[in-house]
Amino acid sequence: MIAAAVLGSGIAFLDGTVVNVALRTIGEDLDATLSELQWITNGYLLSLASLILLGGSLGDRFGRRKVFVIGVVWFALASLLCGLAPNPEVLIAARVLQGVGGALLTPGSLAMIQGAFVHEDRAPAIGAWTGLGGIAAAIGPFVGGALVDYASWRWIFLINLPLAAVTVLIAVMAVPETRDPHASSHFDFAGAVLAAAALGGTTYALIEWGSTTAWVAVVVGIGAAVGFLVVEAREREPMLALGIFRDPTFSAANVMTLLVYGALGAVSFFVTIQLQTVSGYSALAAGAAFVPLTVVMLLLASRGGRLSMRIGPRIPMTFGPLIMAVGVLLMLRIGPDVSYVRDVLPAVLVYGLGLALMVASLTATVLAAAPDEHAGIASGVNNAVARTGALLAVAALPVVVGLGGAEYADPGAFDDAYRMAIVICAGLLVAGGVVSWLTIRPGVLDDDATSAPALDGTGGPD
Repeated sequence: MIAAAVLGSGIAFLDGTVVNVALRTIGEDLDATLSELQWITNGYLLSLASLILLGGSLGDRFGRRKVFVIGVVWFALASLLCGLAPNPEVLIAARVLQGVGGALLTPGSLAMIQGAFVHEDRAPAIGAWTGLGGIAAAIGPFVGGALVDYASWRWIFLINLPLAAVTVLIAVMAVPETRDPHASSHFDFAGAVLAAAALGGTTYALIEWGSTTAWVAVVVGIGAAVGFLVVEAREREPMLALGIFRDPTFSAANVMTLLVYGALGAVSFFVTIQLQTVSGYSALAAGAAFVPLTVVMLLLASRGGRLSMRIGPRIPMTFGPLIMAVGVLLMLRIGPDVSYVRDVLPAVLVYGLGLALMVASLTATVLAAAPDEHAGIASGVNNAVARTGALLAVAALPVVVGLGGAEYADPGAFDDAYRMAIVICAGLLVAGGVVSWLTIRPGVLDDDATSAPALDGTGGPD
């Protein structure tokens, strides 16, 4: 069962990281501007963040395995369109469609685990899921770099097709169906549209800041955000039950997620371009630079989940981001005369250590703070917050540090902007650690001990 969940979420995570390595090459091949490159990244994150709550809700209502499989197939078809895109506009549109598939499969992958494993097995299972999923995200730059250098950037999308086929086969054959027995068939389409408009307007305003249309987008984004809260508060069966945020641990964990995953998204975006534009790395070398992160996640992520069960999540969720911040600051050494062993490797190892310590604890805490029957919604909220953090950071930071046009290909201009961006990312991580220390209860995972898995009778844990 974990294999299907990991493969499904893995291809979504893979596309979240693999594209960054190929951005410079895509820009040259399709003659794209920096804003178009941002949209190639953010088009995916936008639809994913906007619809992932709906994806979690659909899984709770119609079966998490069923919606997960539909999402994997959708994702594969959108990947095919990405691989065939003749210009930036088509690629951006295809990436938006990819995000729709990701919104269906991502919450289902984790909710399947939460619904099928008993309490004492959940943290290790979630640790394995996050560790192996983190490996998929970590090897993304390496795989993408190899494909860009030795084949074509188009293969970073086309490779998803066989992976999706294997995922669907395992899911159909080995994963038990779980759902919320109290879920209704009502759909909150108004909430989904307003969420997309709020994020879309905000993202457009940040990327196109300085233009007349950016101010229009600001108004649209703010108006849609207010409308979303009003609709969700009045809706009889909302896509997002606002009452779930009454749990202070759940709310705090999601604030921390917004900060930390904003930093993660921006670090991935800036470092991969810095290595190629300023340090002169090939796409493969830039991707291979993060291979040690894979090893750290493989060895330690599951142990991080077990540690949080023993001592509570507060310490891992506090010191994980702080350690990551140290690793990010070490990335300031990446420049024109970089030495991998001296400048890159220590930063990647420290960064990976903090990530392995934090990620399973964060996921387990979010799910423990919500009832089992709302596992899909809780997972969807946290995933939406994580993608929103990355979306806003990638949209805003280039503007904040003064990047625009084709400056991503100018070593001097990009190097100065990179250093400012890295310091800001470290600050976001420190803020995430502080939030965790001040708000996360050490015994929150113990509160989940009395909850039971929500199975529908079609099978048990696999």
